[in-house]
Amino acid sequence: MADKTEKKQEPQAEAPVEQAPRAEESKKKQKKDDGLRKQVAELSDKLAAEKESYLRLMAEFETFRRRSAEDRLNLIASASAKTIEGLLPVLDDCERALEMLSKSSDEAAKEGTSLIYNKLMDYLKTQGLARIEAKGTVFDTDFHEAVTQFPAPSEELKGKVIDVVQTGYTLGGKVLRYAKVVVGA
Repeated sequence: MADKTEKKQEPQAEAPVEQAPRAEESKKKQKKDDGLRKQVAELSDKLAAEKESYLRLMAEFETFRRRSAEDRLNLIASASAKTIEGLLPVLDDCERALEMLSKSSDEAAKEGTSLIYNKLMDYLKTQGLARIEAKGTVFDTDFHEAVTQFPAPSEELKGKVIDVVQTGYTLGGKVLRYAKVVVGA
């Protein structure tokens, strides 16, 4: 019987020895899992940071693209405005010529000058140029520049434009040249 008890004890002695390698394996596996979890967490943080950086970069690029387009449009509009502004003295000269030719008997000159003036005005209107109608309107500093004040011929013309010295124009709703006017006092 003593042999039987010894044999029974031997398997019990072997069991803790077998559990020890499993415990070590379990600890190693746990450490490895913890290391992998830590690595996954670090990579997730890096990925989130890169995504945020990417989104910011995309937003900055979109803002840059929009501003560049706006700048380009403003540059074109500015160049167009300067070109049209340079043509305003030509319009003034055409208006003076038409006024002088209205007193003349030369119908061909009247018709030719009128045709040129109308073609030029039609083209400039397609580009956004509009004449500021001033005569008889209330003086408005947003559109008119008072050259002088003159006694109003009637009470209803006080504070109104009684004569236009130089025609004013707007381009795209913005004043290109103020109308130079005489205001009734």
